[in-house]
Amino acid sequence: MTKRPNFLFIITDQHRADHLGCYGNPIVKTPNIDALAQDGTRWDRFYVANPICMPNRASIMTGRMPSLHGARHNGIPLSRDHTTFVELLKEAGYATGLIGKSHLQSFTGLPATNRYQPVEGLHTPPEGLRDAYKRNRHTPDYDLEDVTRWDRPLAERMEGDFYGFDHVEIAADHADKASGDYRLWARAQRPDFDSLVGPENALPDDRIKAPQAWRTAVPEDLYSTSWIADRSEAWLTERAQDDAPFFLQMSFPDPHHPFTPPGRYWDMYDPADIPLPASFGKGDLPPIAAMKAALRDGSDPRDNQNPFAVTEDETRAIIALTYGAITMIDDAIGRVLARLKALGLDENTVVIFTSDHGDYMGDHGLMLKLLLHYQGTIRVPFIWNDPASPAGGAVDSALGSSIDIAATILGRAGVQPYNGLQGRDLLASPAPEAVIVEEDSQRRMTGFDRPQRVRTLVTERYRMSLREGESWNELYDLVADPEENINLYALESAAGVRAELTELMLRRVIALQDRAPLPAYRA
Repeated sequence: MTKRPNFLFIITDQHRADHLGCYGNPIVKTPNIDALAQDGTRWDRFYVANPICMPNRASIMTGRMPSLHGARHNGIPLSRDHTTFVELLKEAGYATGLIGKSHLQSFTGLPATNRYQPVEGLHTPPEGLRDAYKRNRHTPDYDLEDVTRWDRPLAERMEGDFYGFDHVEIAADHADKASGDYRLWARAQRPDFDSLVGPENALPDDRIKAPQAWRTAVPEDLYSTSWIADRSEAWLTERAQDDAPFFLQMSFPDPHHPFTPPGRYWDMYDPADIPLPASFGKGDLPPIAAMKAALRDGSDPRDNQNPFAVTEDETRAIIALTYGAITMIDDAIGRVLARLKALGLDENTVVIFTSDHGDYMGDHGLMLKLLLHYQGTIRVPFIWNDPASPAGGAVDSALGSSIDIAATILGRAGVQPYNGLQGRDLLASPAPEAVIVEEDSQRRMTGFDRPQRVRTLVTERYRMSLREGESWNELYDLVADPEENINLYALESAAGVRAELTELMLRRVIALQDRAPLPAYRA
């Protein structure tokens, strides 16, 4: 019997496709990731199912759209009632490990912004009948990643596996605020570790002035990126002692904001050397105008998860810091790949690289993500490096989606997928004519007077986004206007294209309707 392949699945957080050397970036240094692409295959048109952490991570795990698995936005955990591809690997005999960021459950412990509100004069149903779902994921077994309850390792608090992972070591949150199992470890190394983190403990630095950016006092060897590499190396060393195939998800919380690369990575890139994005200052959509107005009058605190407008200097500074965080991740990946080779595991290990979503990173003068589906937020890297079939730097320009990852890994492992898995095997099936991106926000943000529901269609040439309850939508010709500066949606000249894309979106949405569960009887 042919020996089954191992998998090293690497995920970064809030990492645009074009922030890698192998995707054409001439400044950021990513030699180890670039080498994976040089020997493997790089997908050039790979899109998220949702441009937010929890929904898209749940889509990666299930191979299903957020509207089906129900984790529609941050704050809704992935239900344990939903099957993950990792559970299938585990059942098929794989050792399964997750080291780093999970975010399949909420980790802030903060109250939700939208709750069930009793209406005066009407009978209010009891707690168990206030939601369409009776098992609505509000029970203690969905609080495992809550930082306010992280008094001991997750492995000691969970029963059985964690969404299919037998081994878990979690770094929750981001940058030097990372918590979870990582923070427990860091405190064990230095009892005063909490006095090193956050802007209030930052090292002095007058060079960088930008929102959510501070020079962390956490040294490189105690930073979460280094810890994830250390623990991954240790887990791989254990795997070399047995014959079972393995699946390791190595998940970095960076380069997600806040922007706090430690040590030499803080000033590795000079903001003066960073060019502004080609679309900076362009775009007249209502929320862009509102965010720019909020920047001018100082009404936007710019210290939370909401997108915000930035100045030219802030943009250059944040991109420089992001590049530093990315290079640190690349160095960590290089260490783990070297250990894989030293252990003799590299010749049978498929290495996969992707991110959970992107970031505006100055596009149209904005920072972060949410609500506007520009390429920077919805297009992510995807690299497949299989030593059994080296591709020599092939580039696949067909449309791919985060929901395709599960099917592709299962196909390579020789495991039949479960009913209802929506993604395709990227290596063995034709690409669709279009992909769908979903987003359902839970709170109002600058430029909007209500939470947003957006559905986006991406084809070979166009990106169209339709919004519920707004008077405007978006349509861009990605060939003639790759920076997405000219919104064609309301133009009479685009009526024919708009109609064709609208029908295509409807057909694609129908194709993505659920086919689970299977019937028990014919009728």
